[in-house]
Amino acid sequence: MLSEETIKVVKATAPILEEHGETLTRHFYKRMFSHNPEVAPLFNPANQAAGLQQKALAGAICAYAANIDNLEALGGAVELIAQKHVSLQIQPEHYPIVGENLLASISEVLGEGATDEVINAWAEAYGFLADILIGREEQVYSELAGVPGGWNGFRGFRIIRKDIESTVITSFYLSPVDGGELPEYKPGQYITLRVKGPDGYTTMRNYSLSDKPGQDHFRISVKRETGPGAGTPDGYVSNLLHAELGVGSELELVAPCGEFFLDVTEKHQRPLVLLAAGVGVTPLMSMLLSALEAMPGREIIFVHGAQDEKSQAFRGTVDALASQYPNLRVHYRYDEPAAAGADRSGSSSTGLVDAELIESLVPKRDADYYFCGPQPFMINIYHDLLAWGIPAAQVHLEFFGPRQALEKSAGQDVPEAQPEVSRCPVHA
Repeated sequence: MLSEETIKVVKATAPILEEHGETLTRHFYKRMFSHNPEVAPLFNPANQAAGLQQKALAGAICAYAANIDNLEALGGAVELIAQKHVSLQIQPEHYPIVGENLLASISEVLGEGATDEVINAWAEAYGFLADILIGREEQVYSELAGVPGGWNGFRGFRIIRKDIESTVITSFYLSPVDGGELPEYKPGQYITLRVKGPDGYTTMRNYSLSDKPGQDHFRISVKRETGPGAGTPDGYVSNLLHAELGVGSELELVAPCGEFFLDVTEKHQRPLVLLAAGVGVTPLMSMLLSALEAMPGREIIFVHGAQDEKSQAFRGTVDALASQYPNLRVHYRYDEPAAAGADRSGSSSTGLVDAELIESLVPKRDADYYFCGPQPFMINIYHDLLAWGIPAAQVHLEFFGPRQALEKSAGQDVPEAQPEVSRCPVHA
């Protein structure tokens, strides 16, 4: 356990760190990549360029300092960070590198404020957290390797099929090169894909699995970045997949990980509501396919927001499921009006996926909500559900970005009970 003196000193630094948080984390990443370039492939360059990792880490440091005397409040964050670390193959030997550069950055940014007392307290606090994470990550590695078809490290896969799902999204079916079986992942989880980057180093990306578990392949459905984003780190891997890698191309994958998933063994009477926008539909497709099979009597409401029908993935699949399963209701929400006569079922409308639309589909509001999509969509849905008083245990989301962007948007206070966000603050 942490000493009382360490708790006191770390908590006292919280206001200072909040004031200088992003300056500190920008300095930290610059310093670490300069002193330890070998760890750079473990970090997403797109999030670095956009400043997302710096913001996420600043928020995490402040949260840790503010709650150092009540670490139970941060308990859920340990699991999401551990899952992300395992997906990137973070090992115990990486922790001293982060710790050394973080403590040096605190000293260099805070100057005279970084007394020996402060540095020693943060060294103890970091070591304490590192030990917790290392312990949990060892368990996750063991669990992944211990299930039938499971593995640790990177495993070779081959693209066996490519399906164009829309004007911007293509599905890639991946089969293990060794011909072995695959683990039965949880619907909503993601795999990590490693390829050689434009600078010669490897680069990794997380992609949600968009098919149901229990098959002889994995499927990811990737949106191709075009226009200004195509040449950025954010667009490199998506364009590589779409334009250069075809059937027969080989990739390296880490076993499925992730804290955002649907537990199909849970039995509830309340409706299951799946809300997606754009390519955020990918983990929800896995959930939908799994839920229809495992929960035959449960009402399922599926809502997908998209720019238009041409850019929307999986509409034909979802329409077919809706005609097959009477417990499934579907609604599509488009930015642009559908062509005349295009929607004869009346299952689509124009506008945003908002509280008014959701309430029209779920009049009693009481449901289990799973949602994924761009930040503005996520923020609006999150705050709408909080305003309705939906319990945190019924709100599940996959949010790509700093948690504080979700919680403190629009000047709203952060609620006491919050669902966890499935992203690591260091690696975002």
